[in-house]
Amino acid sequence: MDTPKVFESEYRFCLILWEHEPIRSSELVKLCKEQLGWKPTTTYTVIKRLSERGVLKNENTVVSALVTKDEVQATEIDELVEKKFEGSLPAFVAAFTKHRKLNDSEIDEIQRMIDNFRKGDKK
Repeated sequence: MDTPKVFESEYRFCLILWEHEPIRSSELVKLCKEQLGWKPTTTYTVIKRLSERGVLKNENTVVSALVTKDEVQATEIDELVEKKFEGSLPAFVAAFTKHRKLNDSEIDEIQRMIDNFRKGDKK
């Protein structure tokens, strides 16, 4: 199953959901008002929309996610690489590192990821 598209304001909502799930919709409304400045109707609309798209479920006023933060982030990265770099991961990495200085620990962490990937460990 493909991960459904989550737009920017929905992503900010999902960050709150992922941190507190499962959570009553009324509590989610309070958190969205505090953290996002949303009116209750906005929060309920987003809950309904994301429920219809299979991002979350709302059963008996308890809301929980059906997709993880990692899944949503991976989908966004895949879309970015496809759209902006013609599907080339090396081109994406080259553009990223050209405009951002990496410290030694970040380079070491990236190298560990590459080494693990080569070994077949996709973590």
